[in-house]
Amino acid sequence: MDIARTPSTPDGNFEMADAATEPREPALIRREDYRPFPWLVPQVSLAFRLGLEKTRVKSALTVNRNARADHSSTIRLNGDGLTPLEVTVDGEAINSWSLDGGDLMLTLAGDSHLIEIVTEIDPSANSQLMGLYASGGMLCTQCEAEGFRRITFFPDRPDVLSTYKVRMEGPRDAFPVLLSNGNCVARGEADDGTHWADWHDPWPKPSYLFALVAGDLVANRDTFITMSGRKVDLAIWVREGDLERTAHAMDSLKNSMKWDEEAFGREYDLDTFNIVAVSDFNMGAMENKGLNVFNTKYVLADRETATDGDYDAIEGVIGHEYFHNWSGNRVTCRDWFQLSLKEGFTVLRDQLFSADMGSAPVKRIEDVRILRSAQFPEDSGPLAHPIRPDSYREISNFYTATVYNKGAEVIRMMRTLAGPERFREGTDLYFERHDGEAATCEDFVRAIEDGAGLDLKQFRRWYEQAGTPKVSLRLEHQGDTATLHLEQTVPPTPGQPDKQPVPIPLRLALFDRKTGRHDGEQLVTLTETRQSFSFSGFSQPPVLSVNRGFSAPVSIERETAPEDLVFLAANDDDAFARYEAMQDLVVGHLRGLLSGSIGKAERGEGREAIGRAFAAVLADDSLDDLMRGELLILPGESYLAEQMLIADPAAIHAERESLKAWLGSTLEGEFAAVHERASAVESGNSPEAKGARKVKTQALVYLAAGAPERSAAMAAAQYDAADNMTDRQGALMVLTGLAGPERTHKLIDFYNRFRGNALVVDKWFALQSSSLHPQVLEHVKALAEHPDFTLKNPNRVRSLYMPFTGTARGFHAESGEGYRMIADLILALDPINPQTAARFVSPLGRWRRIEPVRAALLRAELERIAAAPGLSRDTHEQVSRSLG
Repeated sequence: MDIARTPSTPDGNFEMADAATEPREPALIRREDYRPFPWLVPQVSLAFRLGLEKTRVKSALTVNRNARADHSSTIRLNGDGLTPLEVTVDGEAINSWSLDGGDLMLTLAGDSHLIEIVTEIDPSANSQLMGLYASGGMLCTQCEAEGFRRITFFPDRPDVLSTYKVRMEGPRDAFPVLLSNGNCVARGEADDGTHWADWHDPWPKPSYLFALVAGDLVANRDTFITMSGRKVDLAIWVREGDLERTAHAMDSLKNSMKWDEEAFGREYDLDTFNIVAVSDFNMGAMENKGLNVFNTKYVLADRETATDGDYDAIEGVIGHEYFHNWSGNRVTCRDWFQLSLKEGFTVLRDQLFSADMGSAPVKRIEDVRILRSAQFPEDSGPLAHPIRPDSYREISNFYTATVYNKGAEVIRMMRTLAGPERFREGTDLYFERHDGEAATCEDFVRAIEDGAGLDLKQFRRWYEQAGTPKVSLRLEHQGDTATLHLEQTVPPTPGQPDKQPVPIPLRLALFDRKTGRHDGEQLVTLTETRQSFSFSGFSQPPVLSVNRGFSAPVSIERETAPEDLVFLAANDDDAFARYEAMQDLVVGHLRGLLSGSIGKAERGEGREAIGRAFAAVLADDSLDDLMRGELLILPGESYLAEQMLIADPAAIHAERESLKAWLGSTLEGEFAAVHERASAVESGNSPEAKGARKVKTQALVYLAAGAPERSAAMAAAQYDAADNMTDRQGALMVLTGLAGPERTHKLIDFYNRFRGNALVVDKWFALQSSSLHPQVLEHVKALAEHPDFTLKNPNRVRSLYMPFTGTARGFHAESGEGYRMIADLILALDPINPQTAARFVSPLGRWRRIEPVRAALLRAELERIAAAPGLSRDTHEQVSRSLG
């Protein structure tokens, strides 16, 4: 399942999507308390009589006593909001059942039984979008993590694996397309205007992977020939009118299938593979076996309505969900504590795929920027948790950047330690050992350990400990020897005050100052609290390039002279390290100003060093524009806040904008020249064209800060000349932060041009709510009253409010009105969609790391939410942990 895939804007902002739901304050669930379910459910048959307002479900469960579990004559079948209409055991109707909370309890005398249950649900009333729900006249499901219990009574846990037979029947005019997991084995029509379809999934799966879609849809169809020569029928199902925007998604699917065969040896295992695009969806997409359900955002694209970033995100999410077929479906999770088993591994797989499909250096930088913007703050806040948590109350709250993005980085470190070939041997062994099983993170680590020949005993601490390790370093030079002194600390996090050292693989190179070259990259692994590594052959002090390729998800703390950072920014042959030198140069300067360690008189000296580095990047003909665009992005305000023990959002914003304005003014001619050169590049899908679009918008960002009138005219001209969404959105993003008639005119034009396209209207909301305009708070208030805004669509809610939580002038307004707006949103949204509401708690939960006046205002809003009656358990858990 994908939860976080909105690409960064050119100025470094991003948003996240979501995952699962239920009522209030359940018991704490601990990983150590796991016990196998006492009954196996090898076969499930489901019969659906479909209707938007009334769907009847008849389930037939074959259950056998589990010899590997503690004996129990009682079976607990989870339910949420269900009442059984009929219950039979072995064909006999019974009334001896009882309900415990929402769960159905049955006593079974023998070792094997057939349980049949009839339930009835109202999909149209399901605003939580979990289980079976209605979306624009169609029916669809979302069952991860615990949505299947909203359809029928079942042991709704990932370690109960079953083969499924599904019959769907309903009115042919309302639901002409009937889809479920696996292969369609039969279909037919009745005389009363109804029709039916039978689906069979031969591969055992947990209930969270069940899927059903019924509606009026059209398909983009294609085929794929697997490496063993089997033909697979592919289809991407969308509403009428959207078909022409599915070509990129289909190409991405076929590329994913081919890549997984070549990179991991994984072949698809069914006769059909279906994707359905749904406009009302809590998350990015869902990997249901053979029937992936996607947010329309990650399927529909053409150059008029989707940016280059949207195209990349679609490719990545399509890949992610397809790769789950093995890393998540064929091998699934034993329990939800093992979520990173499938998600962390699959995120790594989709990152490697996207790197192979495009620019690997740029992809790596983008991945790290998202990690630092989303996961580093999570690791240092009240919601910090290991990638394999020890406990939870509501599992939907653990679909986090830590589980997904840090989980991917932890597995990437294993790949770095082993090397790609031996890592592949480990993953082959993992799939071989656990195919068809519900596995654990420990199973994965052991397979890599055995297959790659590694000792990962200490490495397991990465699964156990929360927090971002900090590595301080000092390079000492004597004679012809350079000695690198390293020290690691892992900060305390809630429930984990004391941490043990973790193994930290650091790729590094030592550059000769005169030649600008090095004698080869080396890998050192820091395993103790303090260690030193010596390197001979240096008559002069070398320049250190460290954590190349971001080989470990750590924070590097070092005192590096600005001239060394300028050197690395100009000479480093590792793309990420070059980017990091630029980032460190800016971070060090701004942190010094914000902390007071750099005086106002020294400001100019720091700016000159940054200006030289930027000028070098703008003038370097050896750089492609995709990479140039990355090097020109300033560190985001959230990342800068992470560098401070206590952050002042207003001060961070002011200093960053001041530096941006100085760069835009000082390098006005260079930025204008880059924009002019890039504007002459022929539009298209080539890397050169994509790079040109990227640097054009970056140039406008700096000119908007340093030469606003010139930038406004250039942005308006770029908007008018645009033949693609990337150029048009980039220009409009710049204009939304400026005053003047161009802003108003282009916003009106953009809305009128795309008012019938929900995904583009989402962009229109997001551009305004994330803008640098001083009146952004008032703009968001007005947009909340817009006829196109609704709390019932998660995409629309996120588009308006999630970008707003990153604004210093809006969310962090000194009056506290921005905090109050988000708290009001949470309270209004919680009864409708608790899962989406809970996602907005995190920005309020950063109060401990913010200056005292704003901290008090943030805490007061959290307390107000906590005091609200009837709060969902999703939101209640997030708020109580944020206050605790």
